[in-house]
Amino acid sequence: MNIEITVATRNIEEQTDSKSFRYVFAYTITIKNNEDVAVQLFNRYWLITDANGKKVEVQGSGVVGEQPIIQPNEDYTYTSGCVLETEVGTMEGYYQMAKAGDELTNVAIPVFRLAIPNIVH
Repeated sequence: MNIEITVATRNIEEQTDSKSFRYVFAYTITIKNNEDVAVQLFNRYWLITDANGKKVEVQGSGVVGEQPIIQPNEDYTYTSGCVLETEVGTMEGYYQMAKAGDELTNVAIPVFRLAIPNIVH
């Protein structure tokens, strides 16, 4: 499936509390449909890993309460969040998407980094 995924991340400083080991991040994902037909996003799967090696799996229906239909050559953008116990972590996973009447296909979400600004690891 010809789907392009881009990610932008940021630390939500006002919700982060380093004394409590609570680091809050937002990520904005844009899903571009490069197919010649509409596709629908049905499910998501995330593997979230913090700097201590702690792994959390998250899966569920759609994204931010929606199962968007993305028309050809259009994109869908949403923002969500993640809380880590460390200043740095990664997320990766896949969306389960389908063209009308087709089987679900896993579309990989490349690994991306969540990090407090100016942290070197």
